[in-house]
Amino acid sequence: MKLRLNAMMFMEFFTWGGWFVTMGTFLGNNLHTNGVQNGLAYSTQAWGAIIAPFIVGLIADRYFHAERLLGIIHIIGGVLMVMLARAHDFAHFYPYLLAYMILYMPTLALVNAVAFRQMDVPARDFPQVRVWGTIGWIVVGLAISYVFHWDSPTAVARGALQNTFTMCAVSSFLLGVYSFTLPRTPPLDAARSGRSLGSLLGLDALQMLRERNFAIFFFASILICVPLAFYYQDANQFLTEIHIAHATGKQTLGQLSEFGFMLLLPLFLKRYGMKATLLMGMVAWACRYALFSLGDSWQIEWLLLVGIALHGPCYDFFFVSGQIYTDTRAGRERQAAAQGLITLATYGVGMLIGFSAAGVITDRYATSGGHDWVTVWAFPAVFAFGVAVLFLLSFRNERIAHAIPQN
Repeated sequence: MKLRLNAMMFMEFFTWGGWFVTMGTFLGNNLHTNGVQNGLAYSTQAWGAIIAPFIVGLIADRYFHAERLLGIIHIIGGVLMVMLARAHDFAHFYPYLLAYMILYMPTLALVNAVAFRQMDVPARDFPQVRVWGTIGWIVVGLAISYVFHWDSPTAVARGALQNTFTMCAVSSFLLGVYSFTLPRTPPLDAARSGRSLGSLLGLDALQMLRERNFAIFFFASILICVPLAFYYQDANQFLTEIHIAHATGKQTLGQLSEFGFMLLLPLFLKRYGMKATLLMGMVAWACRYALFSLGDSWQIEWLLLVGIALHGPCYDFFFVSGQIYTDTRAGRERQAAAQGLITLATYGVGMLIGFSAAGVITDRYATSGGHDWVTVWAFPAVFAFGVAVLFLLSFRNERIAHAIPQN
């Protein structure tokens, strides 16, 4: 059973990571898009995150087996991936991408649902399965750079990144068919499936915003997703444009760093408390973009690699610790609603604002030979630092040692 769930999680993130990281580079070189159009393309993830609760909450929880819906979505997704590979201009590319992401984002919840239903102790067993998603993301990035060489300057120039969509179409078809072999995961019982729309969307947790500390954390979470969007949208295009060899493969350093920093997270939460841990995550974002700016200005590649590797503290110290904080503040009766609200606010609202801002700023500093990346990266660096300062001055420290697993 564990091997079957591992394979599901591996293919889920292999299929996403295979095109998402390099899409900005593909769009600029193959479809000749500008920054605003790239922002529109990446913001489809945010729209998918906003719409996902409707699909999962109103359909999967009530009417369909999760594994069957997962299979249907990924087979349709494979068709959409084929259409994306064949698109010759942005006007045809964008509608297929929007449709794909509206369908794909709910599958993140569906694979979790399938996995959780098969586990006796999810808190113990789920991380061992979820890590295969990270491995899938790493493997496909390394394959693009070191096996197929689709992100080399000559390959990019001849449009080789188009192959990433074809590859992910095959992966999506395979996962779609494989999903029908997964364990039965029927709809939830009538009591849970009868929840209100507000509950399904996490709106029941809005009353938590009456608590000053949680409200500060909530709005800081939205704001920090604005600079986060710059990395997703511009990093691969930036590294490729300044001729960093095997850019996509080197970006997997970010996922590799997650392992080490995830192990350090309980120690930091226990020793320094929630405020310091969240603050370190915010400062890591500012440092990452500062290193990108300096690395480009001084033409020092190792500074860029350190910036990529900072993904570990960036993600784990803020987003994972933030999920833990939300869980402990919500209480048992509001846990699901609170997590849904945070996801909607960050990956939905925050990222939507961030992708729009990144597109405008990237266009503003376009040059005849590419972009003034030193200035582009300065914007998210300063913004992230400003959010960190505001958080430092307003958030009261809390210790949540009771929520940290003991070894």
